[in-house]
Amino acid sequence: MVSVAIVDYGMGNLRSVAKAVEHIAPHAQVLITSSAAEVARATRVVFPGQGAMPDCMRELASRGLAEAVVKAAREKPFLGICIGLQMLFRHSAEGDVPGLGVLAGEVLRFPSSGMAAADGARLKVPHMGWNCVRQARPHPLWADIPDAARFYFVHSYYVQPEQHEVIAGSAEYGIPFTCAVASDNIFAVQFHPEKSAQHGLALLGNFLNWNP
Repeated sequence: MVSVAIVDYGMGNLRSVAKAVEHIAPHAQVLITSSAAEVARATRVVFPGQGAMPDCMRELASRGLAEAVVKAAREKPFLGICIGLQMLFRHSAEGDVPGLGVLAGEVLRFPSSGMAAADGARLKVPHMGWNCVRQARPHPLWADIPDAARFYFVHSYYVQPEQHEVIAGSAEYGIPFTCAVASDNIFAVQFHPEKSAQHGLALLGNFLNWNP
């Protein structure tokens, strides 16, 4: 049986992620867990979250989950969502803290001024709402999702990978930014698939059927 561990480190409402996964895979075992052992036993791992990077890293460490998350990211199908994407990188400008270092690169903040849309309208930070995602290259998680499909975002920071080849998708909010990365068994996104209607559900379904 497919078992999906949704990593709970006390940051964010994970129930919406679990509900979305249960909706598309009613026969899968879906578990919201703060147990490193249960993360290790699961066949697939979802690493979501929201909040400030220093708080997330602290809570992850305090629950003894950092090592389990890194191990899962190296060994089994792994989906990072929102700050679950950012935490995979080496360093974040938010609080000047190290991340998990699974991927090389930085987490940067959108500029506080000078952010404007194509029509000249001023853009506010955080970036909240629907945005088009450009697929950088084919990937099994993009299956049956059209290029430039719209997904839901809520964030003030974005990732800047050192290795261009890991970039799987990008969006634009005043500046172009990476919003999806893929490396071996890892796929991670800045947007929230669980809040992104049919395209988000399609991505989650692709993840559950993905065998990297």
